[in-house]
Amino acid sequence: MNVTIVDYQSGNISSVINSFTEVAKGKVNLEVTADLNKIKSSDKIVLPGQGSFKSCVDSLNSINGLVEALNEFAITNKKPLLGICVGLQMFADVGFEEIETKGLGWISGKVSKIDNQSGKFKLPHIGWNEIEIVKQSKIFKDIENKSHMYFVHSYEFIPNDKSVISATTDYSSKIVCSVERDNLFGTQFHPEKSDKTGLKIIENFINL
Repeated sequence: MNVTIVDYQSGNISSVINSFTEVAKGKVNLEVTADLNKIKSSDKIVLPGQGSFKSCVDSLNSINGLVEALNEFAITNKKPLLGICVGLQMFADVGFEEIETKGLGWISGKVSKIDNQSGKFKLPHIGWNEIEIVKQSKIFKDIENKSHMYFVHSYEFIPNDKSVISATTDYSSKIVCSVERDNLFGTQFHPEKSDKTGLKIIENFINL
């Protein structure tokens, strides 16, 4: 089985690569690339994202044919794709970080700044926080509810269809921290930085 981590120069993804390498351990063929043919022929794709929504979208768009290849993979062929942090946020129609920026439009919704309630909550939301699993998700197999995950973000994904939400976390309000719809999976937290629980989520995705 071929699993591809899409490397579109969106910041440092070494921890994503290291954790997937640890879990894959020869069970799967892991590639880190932006090569369109390798992406199209993959069985599963990981879309990481660090930095701002706009910078990640711009980086995707800067590689000719990449967005089309991802659309073909995830929407046309419905193969499993995991978006992490801004990788998840880009599923949305639009993001409002820096300037209004069009997303991939895979799961209808928007990405807005977390309401820090006039400074009561520090932004970015950094560190460990408890997640509340709100629906069965294939990537939460054998993950206990109220597990702690590692977060670094100032913006949140607000999907129009609440049935896609698989987990939330409390930070100034209930923030969507995981979604699942058909073959699309996304986490706002960083499984690659969330210790053994995070590695289990990665393993669940690889084993889908």
